Amino acid sequence: MKTQRKRKMQKKTDYSARIGMLKSGLPRIVVRKTNKYIILQYVKSKEAKDTVIIGVTSKNLLKLGWPEKSSGSLKSISAAYLTGLLMGKKILEKEKNPKVIYDIGLQRNIFGSRLYASLKGLIDSGIELSHDKKIFPSDDRIEGKHLKSELKEVFDKVKKNIEKWQKKKRIKIWRKLKKLLNQLSNQK
Repeated sequence: MKTQRKRKMQKKTDYSARIGMLKSGLPRIVVRKTNKYIILQYVKSKEAKDTVIIGVTSKNLLKLGWPEKSSGSLKSISAAYLTGLLMGKKILEKEKNPKVIYDIGLQRNIFGSRLYASLKGLIDSGIELSHDKKIFPSDDRIEGKHLKSELKEVFDKVKKNIEKWQKKKRIKIWRKLKKLLNQLSNQK
């Protein structure tokens, strides 16, 4: 009789799936859902040691205009989509055209769920992932049309803020680069 590994007994790790992902050599986007939030992490592995490069939770949406009074809905399909969109923008800021694996772990694979709403956000941001369009929730559910009317407005506002955030980051980077170039030219 073979004894099981500790994390397999605790139902935390599927070792056969993990070995397959590690052998591919590609970075992973790990998605986890809790009772309150959606958590996305951009993870690179080297010699079976995982390093989190970027981490984003749906709690970050509060800084981008999600109302505090609606913080209970940070685990909704809309929040999952926006979290995926934000994560995708942050990844593209660090790397150009990354090929990644979407890792849902041992969570249930339910079409149209929050997991796949965050995947749609990643793809809409420009990340290349293999997928089937059947697994995504409908656009009405992603935009929050099935919820209160005020949440639809919040969704649009936060989505615009994510786009503005990326533009502001680019402008700051260009300004720093311009200062460095000016300093180098002044030293000569």
